[in-house]
Amino acid sequence: MADAAQDARAQRDRILEGLREHGMLFSELGRQFGVAAGLHHTDANALVEILGAYDSGAPLTQAELSQRIGLTAGATSSLLNRLEAAGRIERVRTSADRRVVTLHPTPGADAMIDRFFDPLVDRMGAMMAGYPPELLKEFERFLGDVSATMTSYLDEQPARQ
Repeated sequence: MADAAQDARAQRDRILEGLREHGMLFSELGRQFGVAAGLHHTDANALVEILGAYDSGAPLTQAELSQRIGLTAGATSSLLNRLEAAGRIERVRTSADRRVVTLHPTPGADAMIDRFFDPLVDRMGAMMAGYPPELLKEFERFLGDVSATMTSYLDEQPARQ
């Protein structure tokens, strides 16, 4: 029985190490994208967040972006001013409520992100093709559970800004 518990702990540790390594590589991708785009890594990460939300059909507000990237409202406003001045984003008022302003990538920013990330998306697709759909479905569930667990933990932490 002790061997099973030890094996389970070792597996947990390997998976946590893999998740940590993924986080570091994801961060490095953001940094390298920023270099390629001529943007500070914080601006590049914000642009990726803006595009991701826009592509999923739920454009971000400034407050939502601020929360996602961990900047104060003032720092986020300065960041958005830089991205807007560089022609990377635009602020759009919704027709339903003119007070709500959402962040949209410009077509040039969208194309720039695609040029950088599409080769990786293709490689990831080719890699995933080597796994059975049932396993990928379980992996989707696992990643969802990881995100929910981390979100719950973060929600319990005192706000630090």
